[in-house]
Amino acid sequence: MSSQPHGKDGVEILCIGTELLLGNILNSNACWIAEQLAVLGLSHYYQTVVGDNPDRIKQVVLQARRRSRILITTGGLGPTLDDLTTETIAETFNTPLEEREEAWLDIQNKTRSRNIRSVLSNRKQALLPVDAMLIPNPSGTAPGMIWRAEKDFTILTFPGVPSELKNMWTQTASAWLRENGGSRETLVSRSLKISGVAESILAEELEDLLKSSNPTIAPYASLGEVKLRITAKASNVAQAKKLLAPIEEQLRSRTGLKCYGSDDDTLSSIVLELLRQRGETLGVAESCTGGGIGAALSAIPGASDIFIGGIISYSNSIKNKLLEVPSAILNEYGSVSDQVVQAMAKGARKKLGSDWAIAISGIAGPSGGSKEKPVGCVHIAVAGPKICETSFKNFGAHMSRTAIQKLSVLRGLDQLRILLLTSS
Repeated sequence: MSSQPHGKDGVEILCIGTELLLGNILNSNACWIAEQLAVLGLSHYYQTVVGDNPDRIKQVVLQARRRSRILITTGGLGPTLDDLTTETIAETFNTPLEEREEAWLDIQNKTRSRNIRSVLSNRKQALLPVDAMLIPNPSGTAPGMIWRAEKDFTILTFPGVPSELKNMWTQTASAWLRENGGSRETLVSRSLKISGVAESILAEELEDLLKSSNPTIAPYASLGEVKLRITAKASNVAQAKKLLAPIEEQLRSRTGLKCYGSDDDTLSSIVLELLRQRGETLGVAESCTGGGIGAALSAIPGASDIFIGGIISYSNSIKNKLLEVPSAILNEYGSVSDQVVQAMAKGARKKLGSDWAIAISGIAGPSGGSKEKPVGCVHIAVAGPKICETSFKNFGAHMSRTAIQKLSVLRGLDQLRILLLTSS
């Protein structure tokens, strides 16, 4: 959102849990809720994380009351002593708790069906402030609530478990927020995924389009790619999509082959679909990535009809014996070289019987590099029915081992993607 609100407005997010403050758990709930609020067209200006401390929880709730109309909380609804959200919120507004019979019966049924003995501590999960609306929890024992704590301040509570939060949001809270959130507009977003270009360069190339006010375009960089989030605001979904379409078309045209997909697409899913359209198969030969390409491909449902399998050839002896990389090439050029990955890719096609193969060998570090072949140096080959293309990447010694491996996987998949789009 572009500006700070004047007076009381919008929806605020409060995530409760000491484990969040310590960094033991990634706060994915705040990100997911923020995206859902955007879809609903609801203004959202503040996010807060607080530990399991009743005094600090009260302070943050009272602060939210002064500046926001709706507060959404996650966490602190469990049965243990440090789960204090519901009782602390009720105390903040001097409201007694009452046991909801339907909630307690649901808790007993779930614990019984899972062969877990319900104990007295579970019973506190059935306590809600007087007059609060219960949000059923289809998959867990902790219900949430929608409670109008004051005339112009409503609190929605959810468990911290992401799957439970999402189910409860979808089945109950989303409809309530759509009706009572106060928005008269709808936001529709689309994320385009761009590979092989830095965020700063992309932003410079698209500077004129990034100035658009409706739809807005925001670049977000992550390891190995940039996302362009396009968001259109209108009175309804159909109108928002109509505004979004021409901007998306321009962005796709301007980014060309660098734009590999949108929203939930991944390089793995796109590569598999391109191969499926061609009726062709894929195998891999991996050294420094240690099975990373295979893992990325097999994570996609239905991959088995395209992805045949792979060979993790970490040692030179395996490269030689299984992939038939000639000893002379290994001795002359070393395992990290164009010549070796080319032989690995061709060997993988032969051994696995696949139409295409990706081969990768490199130095992921933190040790093992040299002046000629520093840490971060990676060679990639893609072999197909009529072609075998090699490439070299130097990701830099400053990158972690995990980052170099992940970037190697992405670049290998992207190299195959582009070949599939440009070759007959």
